[in-house]
Amino acid sequence: VPSSEDCWKKKSEDFKNKWNFPNAIGALDGKHVVIKAPQHSGSLYYNYKGCNGRISDGGVFANCSLSNALSNGSLNIPPPMPLPGRAKYVPYVIIADDAFPLKPYLMKPFPFRNQPGPNRVYNYRLSRARRVVENAFGLLANRFRILRKPIELCPEKVIKLVTAICVLHNFLLERSSRHVYAPQGSFDEEIDGVVTPGSWRQDPPPDNILFSNRPLASNMSNESKEIREEYKEYFVSPEGEVSWQYRYIS
Repeated sequence: VPSSEDCWKKKSEDFKNKWNFPNAIGALDGKHVVIKAPQHSGSLYYNYKGCNGRISDGGVFANCSLSNALSNGSLNIPPPMPLPGRAKYVPYVIIADDAFPLKPYLMKPFPFRNQPGPNRVYNYRLSRARRVVENAFGLLANRFRILRKPIELCPEKVIKLVTAICVLHNFLLERSSRHVYAPQGSFDEEIDGVVTPGSWRQDPPPDNILFSNRPLASNMSNESKEIREEYKEYFVSPEGEVSWQYRYIS
């Protein structure tokens, strides 16, 4: 996690320049790791997907240290800024999907289909920027093949294993080894709205893999809704629209 305002601003500039989503500082998703149920665990590790189904992505996030730090403002995130060409101040935000609650610092799509045009534009722009986290999980499972099948270890060891994998993944991406670990073409690439899928997407889906557990989250505050509305209005304004976005909302 970035430790200074300047580092957060650099992340935000990256999202703005590559994904046309200003004031974004990250993308959030959750994945369940498939494990073989421990002996004598009863029904705790059973559901129709073969895993512990009692915990949703949003529920896990609500009880993690990142959620607490975002809520209490202890991450040195810069103060709110207007979107380009706009007057209303909005906070720096993390991009998520329907599994997570709408918060002033956490933007999610408008729910359900048959939304008005501006809402569909917002959903497209948010989904487009969220591609970074899809690529992260996709590359992770592609490179560390143990994640593509049930792991036959006790839960305590699985936690250590997955933590080590995440640390290695980040380390390899941030060093000179990046060109070997994630060569050109590994991630989705986009030019003027046309997406070239990353090479990790060519993997045939196995029987068991990282998956999300995502009932819809609710309890949206008026402040959160107003921030989402500001993004929606920005994305259909002359300052914020991109020329190809209307091709993808019909």
